Amino acid sequence: MKKVIIIGGAGYVGTSLIPQLLEKNFDVTVYDRLFWNSDVLIPFLLNKNFHFIKGDVRNKLALKEAVKDKDIIVLLAAIVGFPACDANPRLAKETNVGGAKNLSEVVSKNQYVLYASSGSNYGRVLDQICTEKTPLRPITLYSKTKTESEIILMNQTTCTAFRPGTAFGVSPRLRLDLLPHQLTLDALQRKHITLYEGNVIRPFIHVRDFGRAFVFAIENQKKMQNEVYNLGADELNYTKRQMAEFIAKETGATIEDSDKWSDPDKRHYEVSYAKLQKLGYKHTLSIQDGIKEIIKIVPILRFDQPYSNAKEMID
Repeated sequence: MKKVIIIGGAGYVGTSLIPQLLEKNFDVTVYDRLFWNSDVLIPFLLNKNFHFIKGDVRNKLALKEAVKDKDIIVLLAAIVGFPACDANPRLAKETNVGGAKNLSEVVSKNQYVLYASSGSNYGRVLDQICTEKTPLRPITLYSKTKTESEIILMNQTTCTAFRPGTAFGVSPRLRLDLLPHQLTLDALQRKHITLYEGNVIRPFIHVRDFGRAFVFAIENQKKMQNEVYNLGADELNYTKRQMAEFIAKETGATIEDSDKWSDPDKRHYEVSYAKLQKLGYKHTLSIQDGIKEIIKIVPILRFDQPYSNAKEMID
C-alpha cells in the first residue's frame, strides 16, 4: 500500500482529494496547521488508512519527520489567492515559497512530489493561448510566490506540477469567495448580478476534478514526473459574462454591466490543456454542475462561518 501525505490537506482542495485517495486504497496522512475549521477532517478519521499530523510547512524539522517514510508528497499548503497574500505578504512568502524550499530540502529523489501551482502564473496574455511553454508573467504576490515555488520544486525534486484554473464546486472545506460562487450568491440573495470587466477570460476546474488529477498523476507517475501540466479543460475557459449568464439562467437573476470598479487582479488568459488530455485525463464536471451545487447547499449554510480565504492572516 503506497503512503501519501497531503501537506495542507485540510483545505478546499485537500478535503476533496482525501476521499478519492482512500477509495483507491492509499494510506493517507494529512499534515496541516488547521488554520481553518478542523471539523471537516472528522469523517476521515474513522477510516483506518487515514492519519493526521498537526504541523506547519514552515517548520522544516517537523516536515522532515512527517514525510520521511512517504512514497508520495502532495503539496497544497499555501496562502491562496491575491487578497489573502496581500493581507499578510510575509506569511505568504514564508508559507508558499519557504514551504516549497523546506520540502525540497527534506525529500529524496525517490519520493514523488505533486505540486499545486497556479494558472495565474501566466498573468495577462492577450495574443495567444497559453501552453506549458508560454513564458510566465505573474502579476500578483500570490502568483509570484507560486511561480517561484514551482521553479524550486521542479529543479530540486522528482515532481509533477499542475497549473490549475480557478477551482469551483462544493468541498468539505467550503469556499464561497471564488468568482463563480460569489456571483451565484449575489444572484440568489439579490436576484441581481453586478458584473465588472465582463470580457476578461478565466480558466476553471471543478475541485473534485482537481483532486482527480493528483490521483491520475500517481497512477501515471513514470509518464508524468518532472513535467508541468495545465489543469482544466478547453471548454472551461470562460469570460466573466459567460459565467454570469449561466448563473442568471439558473437563478432568474438580472445582469448589470458596470465600470465603477476595477479588479486589482489583472489576469486575463486562455489556456490549452492538450498536454494533459493526450495522456488520458479528462474533466468530468462542468461550470453548470458547480453552480447547481452552490445553489443546492445555500439553504443549509451559516454565513457567520468563514467560507473564505480572505479573513485575517494570522502567523
